[in-house]
Amino acid sequence: MFLPHINLSELEQTFFSKVLPKAIQLFDDLLYELSSQAKGLTSQNRELCKAMRNVLQTMVQLLETLTGCVRHICTLQEPVPLESIRSLPSSILYVIKNTFMHCKDSESLYSGCLHLISDLLQSLFKETYSLQKQLMELLDMISMESASAEDSIVDMVSVIHTVLEICSVISNMDHALHANTWKFIIKQSLKHHSLLQSHLKHTDILSGLCKDTLFSFHSCLQLAEQMKLSGTQESTDYKLFQRTVKLCRFFANSLVHYIKEFIPFLSDSCCRLHQLYLQIYSKFPPSLYAPVISEAHRDEIARVFLAALDPFVHQLLPFRPFLEQVLREKLDLSPELHLPQCHLLVTVMDKLPSQPEDVQSLWITGSQFSEEVPRLSLFSAFFLGFQQCSGELSLPVCLPGVMDNGQAEVPVTLYHHLCVHLCAFIASTPPSHFPQLEHALLDAVLGSSMITSLLAMDSWCFLARYGTAELCAHHVFVIAHLIKSCPGECYQLSVLGVLLRRMLFLMAPDHQVEFTQKFPPKEAENLPLWQHISLKALTPDVRKQVAHQLCAVGLTQCRQWLSGRCTLGELPPMVSSQPCLQQTLCLLLPLLEFFIQKLDPQLITQVFAMQASLLELDPPDHVRLAALDLLSSMGKLFMPQEIQGQVIPKLSYLFASLLADKTWLIYQHALQAFTHFAEATMHEDVVPQCLNSEEIKNKVVCFLAKARQGEETEEARAERMKQEKAVCNAHLLKMKMDGEWGSALEPLAKRACHSPCEEQYKSAIDAAESALEAVKLLLQRGPSPAWLAVKLEALQTAVAILRNTVR
Repeated sequence: MFLPHINLSELEQTFFSKVLPKAIQLFDDLLYELSSQAKGLTSQNRELCKAMRNVLQTMVQLLETLTGCVRHICTLQEPVPLESIRSLPSSILYVIKNTFMHCKDSESLYSGCLHLISDLLQSLFKETYSLQKQLMELLDMISMESASAEDSIVDMVSVIHTVLEICSVISNMDHALHANTWKFIIKQSLKHHSLLQSHLKHTDILSGLCKDTLFSFHSCLQLAEQMKLSGTQESTDYKLFQRTVKLCRFFANSLVHYIKEFIPFLSDSCCRLHQLYLQIYSKFPPSLYAPVISEAHRDEIARVFLAALDPFVHQLLPFRPFLEQVLREKLDLSPELHLPQCHLLVTVMDKLPSQPEDVQSLWITGSQFSEEVPRLSLFSAFFLGFQQCSGELSLPVCLPGVMDNGQAEVPVTLYHHLCVHLCAFIASTPPSHFPQLEHALLDAVLGSSMITSLLAMDSWCFLARYGTAELCAHHVFVIAHLIKSCPGECYQLSVLGVLLRRMLFLMAPDHQVEFTQKFPPKEAENLPLWQHISLKALTPDVRKQVAHQLCAVGLTQCRQWLSGRCTLGELPPMVSSQPCLQQTLCLLLPLLEFFIQKLDPQLITQVFAMQASLLELDPPDHVRLAALDLLSSMGKLFMPQEIQGQVIPKLSYLFASLLADKTWLIYQHALQAFTHFAEATMHEDVVPQCLNSEEIKNKVVCFLAKARQGEETEEARAERMKQEKAVCNAHLLKMKMDGEWGSALEPLAKRACHSPCEEQYKSAIDAAESALEAVKLLLQRGPSPAWLAVKLEALQTAVAILRNTVR
């Protein structure tokens, strides 16, 4: 009633500074009376109930009065300097914040008697809502260009921080109120950007935004999960879901806008921003930790919310503290955040080519100097992140795919998705950054994770195909030298061999010729290298030349061994269970694939008989795989009539045994090998003989039809993969801590020498006696060779020398 009669310039000194403190005191007294009497409220205590209703009524009237004061100032037709109403915003915000807190706590405060005063509490909430709306309208009219700008800055900063506190109070009370409150904070921060940017608590504001964004996102997922579980989609539930998704979009837009305007002040918030991104994507497919929701709800969340969040990464790409956080060397993430980290790095790869050269360099090079925060290169971080996603990579998950020959998008596996994006980034990488790329590729190929080695090899082969022929040749020569420098057998030698085999297919013909000149097959020292190479990779002329040289040097080596001091007749009888013989057979079987058409029919029979006898001894997996590789190519073999009766039963036995193998890897290869054989063979009668049981027949039929057997639920599969991932990670961590991976390329330590025991002497003498007994039996059967007498004399001399050395 008094306000219209006071000039704007006199309001603060004449009215607000004197009246508002008393109004706040009245408000505190009323609030204290409500809180102190609430526990005694019962339906029987009518007198107390009436008293409390009167207090609430008084509070509503007080709020109406304050609203009227604010509304009056809003009607003035002139700019409102903040110093003219300095004590008004802080007083009003104090009332708003505490009233909302009282309403929020009312259920626990009034316990089972809430219904006695719920109508007045509802009126109190609505009036507070109106008061806040009116105050925000007034603050939007505020001018901060007066002479006392410093005081105004302090006041406005205080207003924004208090409204931020109100946000945390009302976060789950009302969507519209919550959104409008945040809208005010963002709007005022941007409106007075130049004046406030150095004074605002950016960390608190950003932390609040992240917290409310995540809370709203989780609310979306809970609603979607409930609708999925119930199997219904009530209109009220779906409308609430839509409103919550839109609230998520609002927070995403607000976050992106705030980051854009205040990024120089956000160094301390990078960890929180990073965590927000990871936590959001940890709850979204194909994460193992994502709730089960319908595809329609998932698409709506992605279209409305995640699309709005997409510029988030783009804004932060040039910001060094953010990349230092994302690429940190020791980024100790919980298991559910591994896939989101990989997703973030892929997103960075997609967006980085459009950034300036200096930004690209920061991400790709990693830390260069000791004074920098230790960080990985983007390539190394990606392979590390990929390695930690073993669980998701093991699931049959599909992501939105890529264009296929100009057709519509098709779903792709997670591995395919990540590989395509990595290769696209490699294609855009400037040559100046190839050292970091090559380092990361080699590191990943030689790493402990087989699936990561495969990804590195796939992307390396893409680089070889996409890059120049000279680059491909250079990489092939480097890999070849690495293979030659490997000290003995180790798993790194195996993966390097696979990579070399693949890369040689991509070499230009003239570079293949150069390769054969640098590593000539005719030299025995290069044979360990050539055992990793497929002759199919070479051009026909080079292939013929190399095959001739390999055969020649191989035969020479065999002849030297046979003509040496130790001959086959002097060695103990060798059976096919010997590991060295099995390894030799594994190397011979791929050669037979080339030469089997040239072999005599009887020798072909011996090949299959040898494989059948070997299989009966339960050989290790690598021997079975080598046998399957040969069997896969046998469909092209024409068997002469005279050997079919001997070969076909052996062939059927081999396939039947391997198709019944309990090892998954062998079984899968057996299915593939049998399919290739059945498609190519002209001896159709062999095929049914290989399927000697209904179980095997059904498995082959299911494989050909691409049908799955024994489906488990998505939830059970995800839970199983979580457990397997935890076990695998723990095992790898233990091996890393024990130094087993780091020393894999080192030669094995020599075995310590121990004094021989009596049992060893006895075993050696027994063997010698047995050998002499065998010679005696041979002499009884027929005439001896001419050299036998000389050898026996040499043995007699050796025995005499041994007798003299016995102590």
